[in-house]
Amino acid sequence: MKSADVRRKYIEFFVKRGHKEIPSAALVPENDPTTLFNSSGMQPLIPYLLGEEHPEGKRLVNSQKGVRMQDIDEVGDNRHTIFFEMLGNWSLGDYFKKEQLPWIFEFVTRELGLDPRRLYVTVFAGNNSVPKDTESIKVWQEIFSNVGIEAEENERIFAYPAAKNWWSRAGEPDKMPPGEPGGPDSEMFYDFGEQLHLHEHSPWKDETCHPNCDCGRYMEICNSVFMQFVKQADGTLKELSQKNVDFGGGLERLTAASNDNPDVFTTDLFSSIIRIIEGLSKKNYTDEPKTTRAMRIVADHIKCSVMMLADGVLPSNKLQGYVLRRLVRRALLHGRSLGLAGDWKYVGQLVTPVAQIYEDAYPEVVTKAQEIKLLLEEEAYRFGKSLEKGLKKIEKIEKLDGTQAFKLYESFGFPWEMTEEIARSRGQVVEKGEFAKAFKTHQDKSRTAARGMFKGGLADHSEEVVKLHTATHLLHQALRIILGNHVQQKGSNITAERLRFDFSHPSKLSEEEIKKIENLINEQIKKDLPVSFKITTYTDAIKDGALAFFGERYPEKVKVYSVGNPSASSGSRNSVFSREICGGPHVEHTGILGRFKIMKEEALGAGTRRIYATVSKTP
Repeated sequence: MKSADVRRKYIEFFVKRGHKEIPSAALVPENDPTTLFNSSGMQPLIPYLLGEEHPEGKRLVNSQKGVRMQDIDEVGDNRHTIFFEMLGNWSLGDYFKKEQLPWIFEFVTRELGLDPRRLYVTVFAGNNSVPKDTESIKVWQEIFSNVGIEAEENERIFAYPAAKNWWSRAGEPDKMPPGEPGGPDSEMFYDFGEQLHLHEHSPWKDETCHPNCDCGRYMEICNSVFMQFVKQADGTLKELSQKNVDFGGGLERLTAASNDNPDVFTTDLFSSIIRIIEGLSKKNYTDEPKTTRAMRIVADHIKCSVMMLADGVLPSNKLQGYVLRRLVRRALLHGRSLGLAGDWKYVGQLVTPVAQIYEDAYPEVVTKAQEIKLLLEEEAYRFGKSLEKGLKKIEKIEKLDGTQAFKLYESFGFPWEMTEEIARSRGQVVEKGEFAKAFKTHQDKSRTAARGMFKGGLADHSEEVVKLHTATHLLHQALRIILGNHVQQKGSNITAERLRFDFSHPSKLSEEEIKKIENLINEQIKKDLPVSFKITTYTDAIKDGALAFFGERYPEKVKVYSVGNPSASSGSRNSVFSREICGGPHVEHTGILGRFKIMKEEALGAGTRRIYATVSKTP
């Protein structure tokens, strides 16, 4: 079965059951400084899981593209990827376990044709705060019984602790920050056969196999999260005002399971990329484990890089741009182990197959393919020069040790495996201990910095953030009034301390222009304009003059926030100043925003500017 068929069948299945299809959000989350990329289908839906009304109702379905960098060290096995698509369906306070679990079982067995005898499920074992999920166990036992399968605990149904069967974006309950929603989940696994566990090279062959074993026999294909709790400031869990279902099924893994093939890299989501790598390297994917692993990493990292570039991320040494740069360089290093060195432009040849894979689901990749190709080739060329410098540096080191190996990683991006291989070719053995110690120190510093950068907490809806979110609407409109209607929002990022707003404009703003923008915004704050919203269709919203986030996909029904009174006559004191499509949240009137001040204005790239601004606590 093709991946497009799996995606289509899934959407149609839930649309028939009253769900509204919503588009995938961009990879870079809008107005959320707490994370670099959307890493789950629920992330753009946080306000609605917390109780806000969604324009499309209580039942939603989509396929969300995502990036999970925490899986980078796992890429190279048969199932982990950095870029992925997550098939998702949501109940926002509507149905719950007794509807969700039978529907998912019906989808995978009837629509995808999976043998129910090869399906195993897990549930939450309970902890001091939340009891064992006996309700899900009973539902699963009834489901399996209906197809003639006896489902006993520890045989067909397995209960695991929070580390395995609790889901929030931050992890298990004790890692959740205040305001973060989460809940117990029930995962489904597909059994590819005991030969994967008993294989002579399997390090787990002498251990008891179970669904969460890492041998590769069982593959998690989907997860139903029962999101019914929110973390409190005192560390406790409180029941949400509504019980939600948040389902995620990896398209890559569901496609592999539907073809009874444990290797996601041999599905149509990767096979065309792998074929080109085989041709360029003159090696076969199945030649030896090292070759297979290297080809998987190159295919995954370049695909992810293409999708990031298609969403406007550019290589840099900060935030999303740094992640992109790291992926490209890591792909090139593993490509080098395949004999792909020297002419680094070969990465450009991998753009076309990626674009073709997603030409229906994400046509923007095809539209931007040539631009993406040039950007990738330029980044590859830059790294090629850096790599040569690193290799010359190594030649001057008489005896490599772990500390020097880490310096090579830090300065030139050399992963441990590459340095180890260079050392081996010189008859040296490098102890990994010192490298691992230095690398851990580096990771700890990065995590500490990240905690400081993102200290607002996940899905921060604090009073300060809500004020600044509303201020971005005023800024967007003021820029268009002062600079011209060519101004379009290119992105934004908000913390409790400041807003960051990216927009299209060809030149640096003058001091006079900055002052005019500030004055215009502060006039609207002084007027104490009301802020309200209405739900309408996307088409009608645009006809009414509502601004939209450039490049964003919107569902059929949207929320339009107006700053000013929509019923006031044009030109009156309280007439509408700003009208914009947005999910919220916002203040109720502008008077509480305080005084708006632009702190910094700078170039972001060709034709794109960036503004940092704040609002004072008092007008």
